[in-house]
Amino acid sequence: MKLTLNIWRQGSMQAKGEMRTYQLDDVSDDISFLEMLDMLNEQLIAQGEEPVEFEHDCREGICGSCGLMIDGQAHGPQTGTATCQLHMRKFADGATIDIEPWRAAAFPVVKDLVVDRTAFDRIVAAGGYVTAPTGSAPDANLIPVPKDAADASFDAAACIGCGACVAACPNSAGQLFTAAKIEHLNLLPQGQAERDSRVLEMVDTMEQYFGSCTNHGECTAACPKEIPLDYIAFMNRDYVRAQLRNRKLAGQR
Repeated sequence: MKLTLNIWRQGSMQAKGEMRTYQLDDVSDDISFLEMLDMLNEQLIAQGEEPVEFEHDCREGICGSCGLMIDGQAHGPQTGTATCQLHMRKFADGATIDIEPWRAAAFPVVKDLVVDRTAFDRIVAAGGYVTAPTGSAPDANLIPVPKDAADASFDAAACIGCGACVAACPNSAGQLFTAAKIEHLNLLPQGQAERDSRVLEMVDTMEQYFGSCTNHGECTAACPKEIPLDYIAFMNRDYVRAQLRNRKLAGQR
């Protein structure tokens, strides 16, 4: 197939970016979107031009580094799919495709399609640690975990931290990511010791970088792991409870 690619090019954080157009021929509909970009870069290098910078690692929908806005949609037209899992069969022969980086103040563009997602790292770091006894390994069934709690925690832990939720949200809110990272621990018995401090620190850190959630639902629609909005409600509940407990403790002193 033949494609026309409109790609955001930006030399650095300080440079002014612009959309540039490239033509690409003989694209197999069996290759992935990132492999198509590899083809483009090989063509650009052969022509003596600078290749397009984009992020990737595992190319298996696990690492979360491959996020792109494709025709205005986070990760492209296929739901429940990371960019690396998107194949060119989703596009018609002769299609024009717009490719941009995430658009959010908290994710400044580093170069071309690469953004700085350090804000996510700061949220995770604010969560601290989980208390775990040292010594010999405990028996596997020493701490009973209800199946519903285990399933919900596992679903939250599926978040790959790609940032599609932020890029898709009209408010650039980070609630879905933060909620997933909080609740996969808060839902388990092992996460109870630091439950209050975890939710307070992570939510307060999130609010320094991201906008407010107004329940548009674009985040879960764009999420490649289809994490539901329920986790934001769980996080809000835990945050309010933690604040009330802290006030009660302060009043007892």
